[in-house]
Amino acid sequence: MFEKRFEEGAVIVREGDYGESFFRITKGSAAVFINYGTEAEKKLTELGENTYFGEMAVIGGYLRTASVVALPGGVEVLEIPEKELQDYFRQSPDQIIGLMKHIGSRIRTLTEDYKEVNYVLEELNAKEPAERSEGLLAKIKKIIGFSGTSVNYSKPSAEAVREANHSSGYSKNVITYPEGTVIFKEGEPAECMYDIHWGRVGIYTGFGTSEEVMLTDLSTNHFFGEMGMIEKQPRSATAVVLDEATLEIIREDDLEDLFEKNPAKIGMILGNLVYRLKNLTADYADACKKVKELA
Repeated sequence: MFEKRFEEGAVIVREGDYGESFFRITKGSAAVFINYGTEAEKKLTELGENTYFGEMAVIGGYLRTASVVALPGGVEVLEIPEKELQDYFRQSPDQIIGLMKHIGSRIRTLTEDYKEVNYVLEELNAKEPAERSEGLLAKIKKIIGFSGTSVNYSKPSAEAVREANHSSGYSKNVITYPEGTVIFKEGEPAECMYDIHWGRVGIYTGFGTSEEVMLTDLSTNHFFGEMGMIEKQPRSATAVVLDEATLEIIREDDLEDLFEKNPAKIGMILGNLVYRLKNLTADYADACKKVKELA
């Protein structure tokens, strides 16, 4: 691990490069750009102290999807090579949940952006120009800026994330539930996440009502419920056992102990979160391109 300082304007990571390390800002700030240094340059966000960047390339094995540039006053970072991630967590075990919360926050923000793009698509497809809302043009301009990036936002392979056996090694809380058990209900407080060692679980909205919809059917070696635990948000859906299922219950307070006794499981959780973020990014990029074509 290395402490580094970058002066204003220095490019810390560059879009399209391979990444062998990620970073945590310890002082100062940096900005995230796509198409940096070109006519199509667009600033996506700014990052402050104790925020991470570059983790997708390291944990998921993807190319850098953006450039990160030091802002006025410069920025100091801790560079964490991929091969030293476990040493980093041993020295700073609180950063296990810190990194999970960072990725979870990115997923939550991008989910809202994706919803907005889909609303724009619906309006472009369904309404005549005279009927469209006043703010639509500004939204389109924002979306088209993202669609111009040269990065290939292809969807990652789900098999690569779930090839490991989640029941291997130390597990703290493992319970077998019969078919039909409701694990948690939509709107309930979220205090833990779950790892399916065996069986199947359905995720529903409107469960038990006339508006019931199954969002997904999860099976062995899948995680679920992690976003609620990370962000302390109410459950956004209901989880129901479809076939008898053996689940590992993981609480935030269990993460340090779990890392000490089964560090591979923490790697699986982080890999799952990065997979979700990468998959969502690909969907968002595809929707942005559709808006550009229609507009």
